[in-house]
Formats: sequence, structure tokens, C-alpha cells
Amino acid sequence: MANSLISVQIIPKTEKYEDVIPYVDAAIAVIDASGVKYEVHPLETTMEGELTMLLQIIEKMNVKMIEIGAINVITQVKILYQPNGITMDTLTEKYQS
Repeated sequence: MANSLISVQIIPKTEKYEDVIPYVDAAIAVIDASGVKYEVHPLETTMEGELTMLLQIIEKMNVKMIEIGAINVITQVKILYQPNGITMDTLTEKYQS
């Protein structure tokens, strides 16, 4: 079972203030390629997995933003670390119909 949930929001700054949605899509593609369980929400994406692995994914997301043309990146992160195990469903099951 995963020991962490991390919600991440990537805010890339572009040189000409272009639309950042393609950048966000690229960041989500990094998560998708990692194979971890994740859910995309309007203002952030939540991942489920081992803390070390999730932090490595966030690093890759930031690197990807620079590789595709961002000048810099603000990354906002929320971490729930629970060594005995945690899942997204554990926190949201009572709200699912």
C-alpha cells in the first residue's frame, strides 16, 4: 500500500506569456508515464505512491517544464505521509456515489 498522497500544482512561467495548458498537459504526461495512480482535478493533480518516488516525479515534472521552454516553474505541493498506508479512496470513499 502507498505511504503518501501528494497533490501538486505546476505553474510554469513562459517568456512570451503563452497559454500554459500545453505545459500542464506535459506535466501530467510525466505523471502518467510513471505508472503511479493519480487523479487530475481543476487546480491540482493528486498522486498516490511511495514518498520518494512521488518526489522524483515532481522533479521530473519541473525539468520537463524547462525542457519545453518555461523560464521557471512554481510548484505547489501538499503531502500526506502515512507510513502505515494511505490511499485516495480512503479519504474520499464516503463522497463517492
